[in-house]
Amino acid sequence: MNSASFFRYILLWIILGLLVGLLSGSASAIFLVVLNWATDYRESHIWIITLLPIAGFVIGWSYYRYGEISVKGNNLLLDELYKTEKPIPLRMTPLVLFGTILTHLFGGSAGREGTAVQMGGSLADQLTKYFNLDPGDRRIILIAGVAGGFASVFGTPLAGAIFALEWMLHREIRWKSLFPAIWTALVADWVCATLFGVGHTPYFIDLVPPHTLVNLLWVIPAGIAFGFSGRLFAQSTHFFSHQFSKYITYPPLRPVIGGLLIAAFVYFSDSTTYIGLGIPRIVEAFETPLPWYDWLAKTGLTSFTLGAGFKGGEVTPLFFTGATLGNALATWIPLPLALLAGMGFVGVFSGATNTPMACTVMGMELFGYESGIFLGIACLIAYLFSGKSSIYSSQNLDKKFHLYPGEGISNILRNKSQKKD
Repeated sequence: MNSASFFRYILLWIILGLLVGLLSGSASAIFLVVLNWATDYRESHIWIITLLPIAGFVIGWSYYRYGEISVKGNNLLLDELYKTEKPIPLRMTPLVLFGTILTHLFGGSAGREGTAVQMGGSLADQLTKYFNLDPGDRRIILIAGVAGGFASVFGTPLAGAIFALEWMLHREIRWKSLFPAIWTALVADWVCATLFGVGHTPYFIDLVPPHTLVNLLWVIPAGIAFGFSGRLFAQSTHFFSHQFSKYITYPPLRPVIGGLLIAAFVYFSDSTTYIGLGIPRIVEAFETPLPWYDWLAKTGLTSFTLGAGFKGGEVTPLFFTGATLGNALATWIPLPLALLAGMGFVGVFSGATNTPMACTVMGMELFGYESGIFLGIACLIAYLFSGKSSIYSSQNLDKKFHLYPGEGISNILRNKSQKKD
């Protein structure tokens, strides 16, 4: 690249990164404000959960009538990154925003990352036609949109940039995408946190033990558990989605049936612990022992909610699952409870999304850099033991190296069978 091309590259992405950061950061800020209102209203008016089936029909019908390809959600962003065939429709932003707010207001169990990422990607892609971007630059602006959405919704700009690069370009990160992703993430985070004044939940690891060999070795079994948990979460979501699609052919009816069963679960369990984002429970996981089954209940309810067709994201429920699983492991693993909760927080996320670098950096941004070695090992082990699974069915994992024993055994048996034939 000569000096003129380099200058054009820097100028172009300073402008585009600023615009995408303003758009994605503003969208996330508005989303978080409305989401907080929806959560507070639901918790003070529990009866509203009985209307979840009606909300489910509204969401399902909206996507069925107006969604077109937007129904693919995050997978649409991945598909367009790999193939660059069709523009991301602008309608994706209001549809996912509207659908997620309804899901949380009426008691579904979902997250918020998917909404922010989809809004960031769809808004960013609208600039493609105005700046006449070629397919290569369009890929970069999609990455920038994802980085801005993720960074602003969680308040983690470095992790947001790395997540977009690692998630969308698995093991093939290109240097041209680095500056746009980081710059956009910084702008979006500033817009959300400073310009709009939207805060984020603080988490604390109050004690980090010495980096002795024994302490670091104890991270390995924890990381394996986090990897299996991430795999379970991903496969459960795909399982329920497949079952609903198989047995209920009319899409708007799927979240109606799902909503009825979720409302029944809340009624008979007499608990709202596992619906919504579950942030209060996540905070508790860093402070006090919790029931061992919390992580399993959240996995089941969230995968069922999303599989039925409700909208939102998977990442905050993954935080819940990981933090509570780490909390439960404190009974057997002699590491501080808060550290195990923090390791699980990012470890299960790493296993389910195949983004160990982003998860490690996110943990250090949220919990402090002192715990970085423990977090990094946990994320790497979880990534290796989660197999070739992902909450995103379109994620390209052909080049992933993994240590999932079940797949290894099945591959050996398959190879032997082929040799015999």
